[in-house]
Amino acid sequence: MTEKYAVVVIGGGAAGLSAALVLGRARHRTLVIDAGEPRNAPAAHMQGYLSRDGMPPADFLAAGREEIARYGVELVRDRVVAVESGEGFTVVSAGGRTVRARRLVVATGLQDELPAVPGVAERFGRDVLHCPFCHGWEVRDQPFGVLATSPASVHQTLMVSQWSKDVRLFLHTVAEAELSDDDLRRLAAAGVDVVPGEVAELVTEDDRLTGVRLADGTTHARSVLFTAPRAVPQTGLLERLGAELHETPFGAYPVVDATGLTTVPGVWAAGNAVGFAEQVVHAASGGYRAASAIVGDLLMTDLDAAVRRQSPA
Repeated sequence: MTEKYAVVVIGGGAAGLSAALVLGRARHRTLVIDAGEPRNAPAAHMQGYLSRDGMPPADFLAAGREEIARYGVELVRDRVVAVESGEGFTVVSAGGRTVRARRLVVATGLQDELPAVPGVAERFGRDVLHCPFCHGWEVRDQPFGVLATSPASVHQTLMVSQWSKDVRLFLHTVAEAELSDDDLRRLAAAGVDVVPGEVAELVTEDDRLTGVRLADGTTHARSVLFTAPRAVPQTGLLERLGAELHETPFGAYPVVDATGLTTVPGVWAAGNAVGFAEQVVHAASGGYRAASAIVGDLLMTDLDAAVRRQSPA
């Protein structure tokens, strides 16, 4: 027989575990299906989460799994391959398990596609970074480089100048003519050096970044490189359920209300499944909001059903 749950949470990162914690404490039978691919896995520590600042992401997730288990929430390491709606939802995993759920929380996150420059992927999360709020303090006052991926990289460059006054913007495949006059004036005001020319590779020594080498052979000494990965939202399940998406500069994400409810009744989304800029603390908050809304939704649905049963025909 197909197992039945009040809620199935797809994704076991900060958003999914937070939702599961709230649902478990509300006494709802909940299953978390987690493929085990957290976005922040390359990072040694997570920062800016009050009371958890500096905690390794793996330790954070392990603590979350222990907490949800106290309330009877089940967690399986598997991948959801199909979801169908109709008087609830049928969820099928790659491992062959099929379960039923009254409500869904989709917390499948996103993937970061990095620039195809030798050394970038290997050092991502160490001295190749993307978020100054996540890592800026730890690398403050070092020589920064920014590897441009589009003209929008000017904004990232200006932001990282808060943490270092030695910043160079490597235009890479972006033409200088693509930068606006305002861009150039702000870069100059921030003391940023703009370096034209394609980047060929990163230079390392003793397993640390020491420079950025251009295609013409010149090398610029840098110990930190920021770049903006291309965000690839993991929205396949939501699309198959018919959720409406909206385009952003960072990909297409589901249309949601303030609680994370999508345009599909009974389906909530949280964390990086709803936006590129959701940090761990935001994702946890989003999971909490979604779960509390689901608790109220299920309660009112059941009470209304009871009222109808008690009412005379």
